[in-house]
Amino acid sequence: MPNRDFGSRSTLLQVSALFIFWLVVYGTAIFHPPLLDDADSVHAEAAREMLVRHDVVTLHVNGIRYLEKAPLSYWMMAGSFWVFGIHDWAARLPLALGVLALMYSVYCLGKRIFGSTAGFWAALAATLALGPYIFTRFLIPDVLVGLWFTLSLGFFVLSFEGAKPSLWSCWGLAICCALNVLTKGLIGLVFPFAAIGAYLLLSGQLRHLFKMRLLSSSLVFLAIAAPWHILAGLRNPTQGNVRGFFWFYFINEHFLRYLNKRVPRDYDTVPLLLFWGLLLVWLFPWSAFLPQALRQVPLFRLSRWNRSPADRAVVVFTLGAVFVILFFSFSTRQEYYVLPALPPLALVIGAALAKEEVATEADAVRRWSRISSEVLVFVGLLACIAMVFLALSSGSAAPAADIADLLHSRPAESQQYALSLGHFLDLNRRVMPFFRTPLLLFGIALFVGSALNWYFRRRNRSDLGHWSLAAMSACLLIAVHLAFVAFSPILTSKPLADAIARVYRPGDIIELNGEYEGGSTLNYYTREPVRILNGRSANLWYGSYFPDAPKIFDDTASFGQLWSGPHRVFLWTETEKLDAVVSTLDPQTVHVLARSGGKVILTNRAGN
Repeated sequence: MPNRDFGSRSTLLQVSALFIFWLVVYGTAIFHPPLLDDADSVHAEAAREMLVRHDVVTLHVNGIRYLEKAPLSYWMMAGSFWVFGIHDWAARLPLALGVLALMYSVYCLGKRIFGSTAGFWAALAATLALGPYIFTRFLIPDVLVGLWFTLSLGFFVLSFEGAKPSLWSCWGLAICCALNVLTKGLIGLVFPFAAIGAYLLLSGQLRHLFKMRLLSSSLVFLAIAAPWHILAGLRNPTQGNVRGFFWFYFINEHFLRYLNKRVPRDYDTVPLLLFWGLLLVWLFPWSAFLPQALRQVPLFRLSRWNRSPADRAVVVFTLGAVFVILFFSFSTRQEYYVLPALPPLALVIGAALAKEEVATEADAVRRWSRISSEVLVFVGLLACIAMVFLALSSGSAAPAADIADLLHSRPAESQQYALSLGHFLDLNRRVMPFFRTPLLLFGIALFVGSALNWYFRRRNRSDLGHWSLAAMSACLLIAVHLAFVAFSPILTSKPLADAIARVYRPGDIIELNGEYEGGSTLNYYTREPVRILNGRSANLWYGSYFPDAPKIFDDTASFGQLWSGPHRVFLWTETEKLDAVVSTLDPQTVHVLARSGGKVILTNRAGN
């Protein structure tokens, strides 16, 4: 059995090292940049209004019922606001702590099943890969889904210890499934049940299921997951022509979304081959060692599935990851939907890296590891050359240049922007001066780290190779953060919200031209409700039809009356829509208050 002495000096060093990596990479990144339009500020606003309304059941955004998401991440954010006040870093803190919980959960699981070395490298692979970091720059809960999913699989694996599953392993599985349902809906049940069911069926151990205290575990699950769903249904029943919570949340947001028939259709889907390939990107650079990790999975040798706890765990974690990928292969999918598969794969990689450290020169794991390190250093060299060239050959940007003026221009309605990273497809060589520092850091760190990783493996010091990989990963993520901050003016309207806040007076009106999500930071940062011009869709569509919804939606005619009326009006619009919206107004009444990131604030009153 692996060493389970959690009080040893080596364990203390590993735990401390993990915390330092988290603090340097994630802890320092919660302060910048400002919250972004769309998911960031929409979700933060839902948490803020939860505090204002003292309602933890029915979420609201801009005063309108917001019922499409599960509540746990909003509860966490609202709790952070309640304790620390409403700050950007307070909005990001729960997700950062979720990453820390994922790091230590993977470490503890890996340590218990595979040994402390495996747990340590698995924890780093699960949290220092590109995907988990990139998709915690937005306030979306998918890393938390990965946390609960991985713990669910882990509790199932641990249920085989002893003649009968322990109470804590069965209830732990139920609790994690319930928390996952409260994080992102029914996939909290579908993912672990599919992986566990496939394992029990293929291994011929279906009887084990009936040993897992099904009655008490079901009651524990329902006690946690059911109350919010019941209360949300009771407080949001069918009203007139508006179908109630249960139809919208379960049918529209789960089943119809999966079938690509959800209303409204305000999303796009990633091509299937790209979706599969992104698994390697989001797990990078640790994905270089995924082939050797998967070699230890006895998928076609069923007799080995129960030979040892480690073999069983490798199979269960692999099945869990495979099912996540297959599930979304037949559905609509965003770039980040693969994230829950990464922590289980990180555990499999960690087990393989630990085996390598104690393997002999002739072992196959050493040969595969060297091949992986050679491929990685080749990729690192090519990437370094490309990034250094872009950084040094792209000239310089004017000090007051707006990055939005240099990007490729596409219609705001382009389906590209329905993807989470769609705006990054607008990048071109002209904007590279804004990214010189992150380009150099990323390219040089990737080459130096991969070269050291290869060098140490050639010297039979794979442990130092792994440390090189970890240090390189941290540098890559710091570079990603710097690039994200440089690009953030395109993604946030906070400078425009600040410009409004400086002159805003009670009675003034803030209006967004288009969908609410496009300029949602104005609502969050000004703390004032906003009106919507020609944008009754997306997140606010469903809730806007409830009788208690505020009447905030304008068409061109009603907005023209507001603009020429007695109140000062601030109009947010994207620059490319400026001519169209101005053409309907008296030019003498149109004044520019502020511009930033391809967006502009117009007002019908000059001066302050």
